[in-house]
Amino acid sequence: MSDSIANLQADWNRQYKQRTDTYQSGKLSFIPNLLPQTAVQFTVYQTLDMLHKRLGNDVLRKALNPAETVESPASQYADGSWLKKSNMIGVNVRTIGSFWKLINYTLTLPACHDSIHLLPIWEPGVVGSLYGMVSWQINPEFFDVSLASFVPALDSVEKQLKVVTNLIHALGRTIGMDVIPHTDRLSEMVLACPSLFEWVQRGVKQGKPAELIDHSSYVYRYVEEAIWQFLKFHGAADTSQLTFTKDTFFSTDIAILTDEQRLRILFGYPNDHGGRLNRRLALIRHLVAQGFETLPMTMAPPYRGIHIDPTDFVLDGFGQTWYQYAFNKPEPMSRVFGPLARYRFYESKDNNQHWELDFDRPNVPAWDYICRKVSDCQRTYNFDFMRGDMAHVQMRPGGVPAAIGDFYDPLRAIKKYVQANGVPHFAFFAETFLAPPNTMGYGNELDHLDAIEADSTLGDLQSLVVGSKEFKRQFADYYTYLKTRRFAPNFTVMTADKDDPRFDEFYRTGNLFRYFTALFLTDMPSYVGLGFEVRNLHEQRGANEEYTKLYVFRIEDERQPDKVTHGPFVWGQNADQFVVISRMRQFAERIWPDIAGKETTCLIPPGSTRKYIVWRLAASTEESVPNYAFAASMTGELPKKIAGIPAGEIVFEESGCRVYALR
Repeated sequence: MSDSIANLQADWNRQYKQRTDTYQSGKLSFIPNLLPQTAVQFTVYQTLDMLHKRLGNDVLRKALNPAETVESPASQYADGSWLKKSNMIGVNVRTIGSFWKLINYTLTLPACHDSIHLLPIWEPGVVGSLYGMVSWQINPEFFDVSLASFVPALDSVEKQLKVVTNLIHALGRTIGMDVIPHTDRLSEMVLACPSLFEWVQRGVKQGKPAELIDHSSYVYRYVEEAIWQFLKFHGAADTSQLTFTKDTFFSTDIAILTDEQRLRILFGYPNDHGGRLNRRLALIRHLVAQGFETLPMTMAPPYRGIHIDPTDFVLDGFGQTWYQYAFNKPEPMSRVFGPLARYRFYESKDNNQHWELDFDRPNVPAWDYICRKVSDCQRTYNFDFMRGDMAHVQMRPGGVPAAIGDFYDPLRAIKKYVQANGVPHFAFFAETFLAPPNTMGYGNELDHLDAIEADSTLGDLQSLVVGSKEFKRQFADYYTYLKTRRFAPNFTVMTADKDDPRFDEFYRTGNLFRYFTALFLTDMPSYVGLGFEVRNLHEQRGANEEYTKLYVFRIEDERQPDKVTHGPFVWGQNADQFVVISRMRQFAERIWPDIAGKETTCLIPPGSTRKYIVWRLAASTEESVPNYAFAASMTGELPKKIAGIPAGEIVFEESGCRVYALR
């Protein structure tokens, strides 16, 4: 622990009662100067005691009952447009250890950070990747043993997650989940519903060690037959009798056989994690021995047309060999994600001879399935929004069509399905990077975002050096999109799944500019990943354990030293950054009721030649409410006088960030 962090911790210990009292009494919406690494170490008793004093007995009792549902603060809205002005915090739960620790971390956040995004919460598969979900079950590693010991009724990870969403809502915030239009390459979903995914068959051909021998549209039918033969030989995992036909078993009509029944027959009971894993591995070996595997998910044009690279393969932890795939005609951003399988949302043309999709023939059961499963999760845990993973995927070579139908995009369909099922306020945060046309997807990405009815989008400001020409250009473009497009681009500070060594150069300067702008540019949404407030500057590369991205997966292969972690997440020691951000938060707390969500006008826009930006808020019609102007320097220095700012008093100034109360 550095001396500076040690001093902050010592000061916290001295001021503990005073600072917790300001929170418990409602004077502040958060506990000031509380380090996140300190907060996550609170005992269950400490946290519950604070919440009891803050919320009162009745509210806390209701929130701690997983059979009850605490109403969301977003439920007052008629649609998801509320997300367009939200200041979001992204959390990789692995970095804090459990869902319950999210409540501890939230104690450090002021009300201006009004929404929480959870990285994927599902049971993971290959390399433990959170984005390679292997089932629709909640990840058991996020269970908190201490919470269950203190509150025995909370004896499952599902109950604990429901209680956490209840408490987040009781604390006045919204909470969202990641929605992933793909799974682990041989997940339970893939094996239980082969017709919802694309399959291929590989094998030895003309002496080559591995080659695709069949990528036609109907390989999934051969897979169904192979799985059925496995079932008949090994019997049902739940020991029930197979009294139906193969077609009945693989029917996507839940009135014939429910998803839960099919999974239980194939893999066993949900709480038997070891048994389900062993059964799935046995089935995978059975299929792979016959050359069957799912077609890997791809990113960016041309999306289709791939082959096996027989010289490139990996051996997983269970002794299974997986060959890598490559594009036949790659373009600059083309990527193949071997461990993942995308849903088969469309039928293929000409039996997939030429790798073309028929967008006029949607595979409707796949759409129904993913919409239903996400809706079930939303309803169970009362999530307010979804972060749509890989929302930039637009596979039509002709670009965005003039008419947007029900089967244009799966994430759009999911949002509309959830809204139609009694949650009109359900919002959509899209993972797109506002790339140039035909880069991440075919056509214009801005038009695509409008077409999929995204409420806000991630953008890519986090991947640029503050003050660079490209940063200023993109920031200026984003501000224009904010005023002219249906969706709102985020001023993204740092993402929870991209905090890795590749991004170190972006956070050695400009951090306070980023945070101040994200907070006070009140009509632009913002996103910041957990831990930014204390993130080390990393003048030299830090240890793997200092990067949240490296906890998205669990790699134990020491041949990949840049990705292997050997223990829990290590919080940053940047005390100077934490102190200034704490001051910004406390100032924001004072004026937030007067400025939240207000429209802005740029006086010195981000695209100017100057190294600072200036904006003001729309004037209030109430005489008692002050009007404000904000100035933020990309270099940490502002001139004493800034032309164009009306006369006013400087009410906040710190590290090149200034606030004026206008007369």
